[in-house]
Amino acid sequence: MNRIWIPTHLQHLTNGNERVKISGSNIRHVIRALDNAYPGLGDQLREGDMLKPGITVAINGSVDHLGLYADFDEDSEIHFIPAIEGG
Repeated sequence: MNRIWIPTHLQHLTNGNERVKISGSNIRHVIRALDNAYPGLGDQLREGDMLKPGITVAINGSVDHLGLYADFDEDSEIHFIPAIEGG
């Protein structure tokens, strides 16, 4: 199972959990499984066929620019990283 880190501002959707375990072999599958387990989370991570603007994905420590199409092994560490705002 993949270990998924949830951004702080979305943890209210995962009952306060900062990490969850979800199966999936690409980001699209992981987001679908996250949304099934935690309704509403998928809408916060994707917009149509793309990651929502302001969300980046890191897989096993490397930022990935393939968005929903990024593939990985079933035992990966995935971080959804929100953009930092401010000025």
